[in-house]
Amino acid sequence: MRMRIKKGLGRLGRLGVLGILGILGATTMTAQDRLFTLEDLNYGGNNYHSMQPKNLWLTWWGDQLVQTDVEECSLVNPKTGKKTLLFTLDDVNQWAKSNDERYVRHLMSATFPYPDKPIVAVGNRHAFVLLDFKKKEIVWQDSLSGQDANDWNSASKATAYVKDHQLFVVDADGREHQLTSDGSREIVYGQSVHRNEFGIEKGTFWSPDGQRLAFYRMDQSMVTDYPQVDIFPRTASYEPDKYPMAGMTSHKVTVGVYDLKADKTVYLQAGDPTDRYFTNIAWSPDGSTIYMQELNRLQNDCRLVSYNASTGEKIAELYRETSDKYVEPLHPIEFLPWDATKFIMQSQKDGYNHLYLFDIHGKELRQLTSGPWVVMDVLGFNQQQKSVIISSNEQNPLQRNTFRVDIATGKRTLLDNGRGVHYGFLSSSGKQFYDKYQEPTVPRNIDLVSVANGKSLNLLTAENPWKGYQQPIFESGSIKAADGVTDLYYRMVKPHDFDATKKYPTVVYVYGGPHAHNVEASWHWYSRSWETYMAQKGYVLFILDNRGSENRGREFEQATFHQLGQTEMQDQMKGVEYLRTLPYIDMERLGVHGWSFGGFMTISLMTNYPDVFKVGVAGGPVIDWKWYEVMYGERYMGTPENNPEGYAKSSLIDKAKNLKGRLQIITGYNDNTVVPQHCLSFLDACIKAGTQPDFFAYPGEEHNMRGHASVHLHERITQYFEDYLK
Repeated sequence: MRMRIKKGLGRLGRLGVLGILGILGATTMTAQDRLFTLEDLNYGGNNYHSMQPKNLWLTWWGDQLVQTDVEECSLVNPKTGKKTLLFTLDDVNQWAKSNDERYVRHLMSATFPYPDKPIVAVGNRHAFVLLDFKKKEIVWQDSLSGQDANDWNSASKATAYVKDHQLFVVDADGREHQLTSDGSREIVYGQSVHRNEFGIEKGTFWSPDGQRLAFYRMDQSMVTDYPQVDIFPRTASYEPDKYPMAGMTSHKVTVGVYDLKADKTVYLQAGDPTDRYFTNIAWSPDGSTIYMQELNRLQNDCRLVSYNASTGEKIAELYRETSDKYVEPLHPIEFLPWDATKFIMQSQKDGYNHLYLFDIHGKELRQLTSGPWVVMDVLGFNQQQKSVIISSNEQNPLQRNTFRVDIATGKRTLLDNGRGVHYGFLSSSGKQFYDKYQEPTVPRNIDLVSVANGKSLNLLTAENPWKGYQQPIFESGSIKAADGVTDLYYRMVKPHDFDATKKYPTVVYVYGGPHAHNVEASWHWYSRSWETYMAQKGYVLFILDNRGSENRGREFEQATFHQLGQTEMQDQMKGVEYLRTLPYIDMERLGVHGWSFGGFMTISLMTNYPDVFKVGVAGGPVIDWKWYEVMYGERYMGTPENNPEGYAKSSLIDKAKNLKGRLQIITGYNDNTVVPQHCLSFLDACIKAGTQPDFFAYPGEEHNMRGHASVHLHERITQYFEDYLK
C-alpha cells in the first residue's frame, strides 16, 4: 500500500466535506509487515507505550522552557532548541539528603513555581520539597503530600488537604490547622461536588496570595445510597455509594472561606442551598472578593455573584443568563493581569461559546470573540501585548488552533500552522508557548512559538511508531444530518489491503452524547486503537459525530433536549444510509458498538432498528434515564415528573421485546457512574419478553475497565463480532 493523500489539503476547507484519504504507510507492504496485538494497541497493554508517538516532557520556569526527563532537567534554548543541563536526578537526591538514595524517583513531574527564583519543586508520596538548584540545598519541605485532595499554594506555601474526612491546612511553618470536625461519608469537605459536573474538578481554591482558602462543604446525608458490594473479602461487604437519581433528593452544598492569618472560617451567605448548584469559584486578584456562578436545579437560570471574602456577605449579582432549555457554566471568570477592574467571562449566549469582557460592576464592555465557531480553551494572557491566548475551531470544526486575541480591538491572529489539533502551553508572561500538535498523518510535533509574531522553532518531529506494521486506511468525510442541513463528520477505517470489489463486515462505533466527540483532524483522524485491531481482522469501521456532541455550538448540542437518543439515532441512521451507497459494505453484516452513552445508543439502535444491525456490544449502557444522576440527567432530560413523555420515549425497558440480533451487554460490577441497575433491569425485561442478550461483568471494576482488564475487555468485544458478525 502506498500513501494516498489528496493534494491541496491545506486547512481542510471551512465546513466543507472532508473527502480526504488520510492513509498511513509510505512503503509497499511486504510479508514482513507485522500485525498488531491488543498488547500493542490497548492502553492497558504491555507494549502500548512503545507504540505511542515520541513525546517531550516540558514545563515553564517563568519564560524559560525546561525539559524534564526521568534523569535530568535541562534548559531549552529558544533560538536553537539546544539543551543545557540544569541538574540531574542524582543531584536532587544528594541535595535532599535523604536516607533513601532514590528519595525522588524521577524528574518528569518537576515544576518551577517561582519565575524569578532557581527553585524546583519535587516530591514523592510522603514529602514535597523546594530545592534551590543554584545553592544546591533544600529551602523548604512539606511532609503532607500523601494526603487526599492535596492543594499547595506557592505564594504562602500553605497546603490544604483532607484526612479522615476532615479538612486541614498546614502553613509554611508546619503548623496544622483543623478547619472541620464533623466531616464524614455524609458531610464531605474540600472535595469535588455536584458529581464533577459544571467544570468542577476539585474542592479547594486558594486566593492568589495563599492567605485564604475557599472550600466546598457537601451535605449528602439526605441522598439515597446505591448498594454497591465488594465481593473480594471472605464475606462480601456492603459499600454504599451516595447516588442522587433524576427527580430525587439531591445533596446540599455550601462554600466556606478560611482565613489563614485570622485562623477563622466564614461561609458565603448564598441563601438556601436546596436544589442549587454552586460552581466556577474565582478570586479577585487582591483576594478580597469571591465570585461564584449559581445555577438553579432546572439549570436554566445562571447568575454570577460576588461575595466579601472576609465576612461572607453577598456584594452583588453581576450577571444573569437564562434559557428555555439549559445554561451550562463551565469556566470561572478570569481577570486581566494588567487591570484588576476587568475580567473575561465565557458564555454560549449568542449560540457559540465565546469570550466577553466585563468590569467588576457587572457591565458588559464588549464581546471579544464571535462567529459560528467555538472557543475551546483560554490558555492565558500576554501582558505585553494586552491580549488573551485561546484555542478554537474557527479554522475548521475538526481542528483546534491557537489564536492571540487583542483585548482592545478583538482582532485575532493565528499562531500555529492552521492545520490539525494543537494544544498550547503558555509561559508565565505569555510571551511564548510550546505547541504539541497532530495532523491526520502527523503523529506528533512540538514547536516553540512566539506569541508576538507566531514564529516557531521545531523541538520534536515524532516518527511514526507504527512503522513496520500493517496499518489501516484512515479516511474522513461528511454527510448531512437528518435535518438535511447540518454537516456531520465521520471517520472510516479500512483494512490495509482494502479491495473495493469485495464486501466487508462493518461495525458502527458510536458515542453520540454531550461533551464528547469522536472525529477530529488529529493523528488517524482521532481513531481508537481498537478500530485498528478490527480493521486488521477484516472489518470496516464507521464513526459519526451526531447532533448532541460537542464543539459545534448551542443549537447543535441542544437538538437532543428532553429526548435523549432520538435525534442521535436519526443522525446515525443517516450514516447507515450512506453506508448503503458503498458497494463494499456488506449491509447483511452490520454491527454496532459503544460504551456508556454509546452503550445506550447501541441498544437503542439494536431495538429501534432490529432488522438493520445484526450484532451489537453495549458497554456500561444507560437503559432508563430515571436511574441516572441528577445533574447530568436533569440538564438534558428534566425530571421523570416534568418530562414523562421524553423519559418513556428514551427508555429501553419496553424495547427489550424488539431485540432480534446478537447483543452482548458488558458492565463493571461496581460501576458508580451508570449503576448496574440499568443493565440488570434490561436483562429482566428481556427475560420477560423472551429475548436473549448475552451478559458479562467485570468484578471490582467501575465504569471503565482499568489496567490490563481493558485488554481482556477489548478481546472479548472483538471475539463477539468474530463469532456472530463475520
